Amino acid sequence: MNRDALHSALSQDSSVSSRAALAELEAGANFEVFLDQTASARQLWDIWSWRREVMLDTGVTPRPGLAEAVVRLQAAGTARVYMATVTGPQRRFKIVLSEDLTQCVACW
Repeated sequence: MNRDALHSALSQDSSVSSRAALAELEAGANFEVFLDQTASARQLWDIWSWRREVMLDTGVTPRPGLAEAVVRLQAAGTARVYMATVTGPQRRFKIVLSEDLTQCVACW
């Protein structure tokens, strides 16, 4: 996956985190797409919903966009997805892409 394909996937998403990740990408941020394995959106939902609950229970402020990402991962059900990151000078974004790599499923 190249920068343009990731740009296209992020630009189709209207979440605040996706827009921020897109701005970082446009500014030249590094990115990586982990194509060596897919996961089920349900598996990622299990992990990140639990992590979010633990953060809230222990007084840690979750990353911006995590609450919305958890909802969107749950809505994606058992769809196969890929993970990606965009790393800018101020923040690293976690991105979940559809199996065909054309859409952003979640971003935080």
